[in-house]
Amino acid sequence: MDELRAEKLHITGRVQGVGFRPYIYRLATQHDLNGWVCNLTGLVEIHIEGEQTRIEAFIADLIPSAPPLARPEIRSRESVTTQQCDAFEIHHSEKGKSAFIHVPPDQYACPDCLKELNDPDDRRYRYPFINCTQCGPRYTIIDRLPYDRISTSMAGFELCPACRAEYEDPLDRRFHAQPLACPECGPQLHFRHHEGFDLRDNEAALSATIEGLRQGLIIAIKGIGGYHLVCDASNDQAVRRLRHNKNRPHKPFAVMVAAAGEDGLAMVKNIAEPCEVAAGLVLDPLRPIVLMSAKSESGLAESVAPGLNVLGIRGVAILRKFVLGIQAQANSKT
Repeated sequence: MDELRAEKLHITGRVQGVGFRPYIYRLATQHDLNGWVCNLTGLVEIHIEGEQTRIEAFIADLIPSAPPLARPEIRSRESVTTQQCDAFEIHHSEKGKSAFIHVPPDQYACPDCLKELNDPDDRRYRYPFINCTQCGPRYTIIDRLPYDRISTSMAGFELCPACRAEYEDPLDRRFHAQPLACPECGPQLHFRHHEGFDLRDNEAALSATIEGLRQGLIIAIKGIGGYHLVCDASNDQAVRRLRHNKNRPHKPFAVMVAAAGEDGLAMVKNIAEPCEVAAGLVLDPLRPIVLMSAKSESGLAESVAPGLNVLGIRGVAILRKFVLGIQAQANSKT
């Protein structure tokens, strides 16, 4: 048996809020190594112990096998004294002396979460706040770093036993997923009408929101990380009223569309002419606002982007049932 060695690594880049520590746990276990991993302020520290050949194999795999949303970089590597660790563990986050801040961005729902969202037998069926380590809110819910649940707007939602089991299982894709929630313990939709009535059921609140959009109302949607205002982008009167309320007489609004068609872009192509690059970007997990040439007969209100022949298309909605086709959107971060 080779002599026991130990090394300390500091990893920077996008390594918080992307399932990186659970990944390190699995990778170390795979290579039969002991030690620990923890978050510092803006970076991850790894203490690894074992045979040198196994350590080298671990480090060789660390970057290329990282989670899809991670962008890790090995900032430092040094030999250290062994701590005689008898397993590999994930330690609680610590505050580092200096910060290498890479705030993780919000991510669109991943394929696994979308599958659960559409499965009537899944406990998160049609739950609007579904997420895991590979998707969901990040930047918009962070109050401070390190990125832990207590440092986010989810701190007030205590996990139910089922979610707690997922959160604490290193082999679960929701291990240490900080926005973790379900219908039993997480936030719920709540519709409040200006005439005074409230709806606190998820489906009823969603239906009321869609009906309000159809009636030409402006809906203020407050989420767990900010708010945005929406209205029907084909209703010129509603869009003009939104401009008046926002004191935004000319600046174009982004347009949000629902996924449709085999490629998810059918509704995008109804109102715009996306090039190959734009089509890829509008489906990217980051869901950025993408500029595209507008079609002359798009059906949108002229007041959405007055005097322009381009549109800003914002993402693609998770489910067509979850949003009303095309909506104008004016985003603000609280």
